[in-house]
Amino acid sequence: MKYLFGPVNSRRLGLSLGIDIMPEKICNFDCIYCEVGRTTQLTSERQEYVPTTDVLHEIDFYMEDLGRKRMPDVFTITGSGEPTLHTGIGQIIRHLKEHARRPVAVLTNGSLMHIKEVREDLAFADIVIPSLDAATGKSFQKINRPARCVSLAKIIEGLKLFSREFRGQLWLEILFAKNINDTPGDIVALQKVIREISPERIQLNSVARPPLEKFAQPVGKRHLENIAAQLAAQFAGQVEIVMDFMKKKENNELPILEDDIVRMLKRRPGTASDISESLGVQEEGLHDYLLSLEEKGHITSTTHNGEKYYQSKE
Repeated sequence: MKYLFGPVNSRRLGLSLGIDIMPEKICNFDCIYCEVGRTTQLTSERQEYVPTTDVLHEIDFYMEDLGRKRMPDVFTITGSGEPTLHTGIGQIIRHLKEHARRPVAVLTNGSLMHIKEVREDLAFADIVIPSLDAATGKSFQKINRPARCVSLAKIIEGLKLFSREFRGQLWLEILFAKNINDTPGDIVALQKVIREISPERIQLNSVARPPLEKFAQPVGKRHLENIAAQLAAQFAGQVEIVMDFMKKKENNELPILEDDIVRMLKRRPGTASDISESLGVQEEGLHDYLLSLEEKGHITSTTHNGEKYYQSKE
């Protein structure tokens, strides 16, 4: 399939069927920590970047063939770029709500929520997870490297508007990079903005996979815990650290297919453990497949923070 991938085990949502509606790295950010790669088209122009009807057909095909697949916990709309740039996102969400039997989540950088049409498109989702990595202009520029037309003030205002209008769950994700957006001043600024946005949940993250820029390094566990405590002291909702994959209780054994591995690694790099969890197979049985795929030139590997990550070369 071209637009659907998984199900994969998401650190935030459990077993998630991904729907990638921006297969190319078209985005209005060029984040230093991005695991997908450098933004190829830095833009805030909304248009139909992929045929929406093709995405809907893949969803229908998946649902018709669901008896031979694992039922995901959630359908997650995402993208190699920013999914709200795609003008068909609202139609896709509504189609899922009509035909799927699971919640619909959307992962977004939150940059376009000041636009009424974007908020209306997202209104039918069950969970929307925008990111807000910084609440000061200097740190925002350093970590997210936005297009010139992007305004941090508009992003914050859009998040506040959406929070007031949205009837689903709004979870705010904040990713910290060491010495980039983790200063005491950054945390104070975030506290103020979070109070104004008032999400149901805050999810704290750091650099986990090989980032776009080598200087994008993870913050330490203790520092992240201290930040969580500071934010929790000023926030009535839940503050959690999402650094590891959520584990599925059942251990389904499915046939290992090389195409499934490559398709997963096209979206994001992963360790053998990540692949094992995502595809529901024993990790010991993966190594021959990974070695074979490397020898064929389909994937490559790199070491990041002492762990071996695989990624697609296709």
